[in-house]
Amino acid sequence: MNYLIIGASKGLGKAFVEGLGQAGDHIVGISRQRPTDLTLPTGVSLDWIEADMSQPLTASQTIAKQAPDTLDVLIYNLGVWEELAFTDTYRFEGDSDAQIMAMVNTNITAALLLIKHLMPKLLESSTKPQIILTGSTSGLRQSGRPEVVFGTSKFALTGMADALRESYRNRSLAVTSLQLGYLNTEDALATPIATAAARGEGGLIPVHDVVSMVRALTRLSNASFVRELVLPAIADERF
Repeated sequence: MNYLIIGASKGLGKAFVEGLGQAGDHIVGISRQRPTDLTLPTGVSLDWIEADMSQPLTASQTIAKQAPDTLDVLIYNLGVWEELAFTDTYRFEGDSDAQIMAMVNTNITAALLLIKHLMPKLLESSTKPQIILTGSTSGLRQSGRPEVVFGTSKFALTGMADALRESYRNRSLAVTSLQLGYLNTEDALATPIATAAARGEGGLIPVHDVVSMVRALTRLSNASFVRELVLPAIADERF
């Protein structure tokens, strides 16, 4: 299986690179710089494309040129938020115009352009072409979060997923929105899951859990797919 993972150098993206593949799989990681501390399962091959998704047109064209001719799974795991997001001092009117445009470019425009350029390669999949969009519980209706631009951009991914599914239904394209709550990205996949789960006293999701769910998604038969997966922390009072 051929994976292409956006935002793959750290945090959840790095966990996807290290945890999704099995012997015989090929992973292409995308980030501005290639990390040097990756550990992959035996038999999994890795390539890297350096691209800056804040420059959507250049990045999407660069990735499309260098990506394998056939892709099975595309994971768009990228999302930037406001400078003061998730703090008591956040105010929408305090966001600069440049910051707002940069967030929309990275979170929405880049995803659209990249998927457009990579769609021919996905449709060459001999199994079930699959797109996984990493959204957020902040993008759900009545999420209880005030961050306007971040919430808007993550909400947009849900509409993007629905429209892509309808556009390519006759090509059996599976599109899944991952609505993730607060993540523990300090503890890498190599950290014992019990240790990672203890951080935040139930308020943070270990990357291990997200990798486990996405691994299951990629191993479903060609007869089914998961449209949306909501994964909050157990102590998240919004859910």
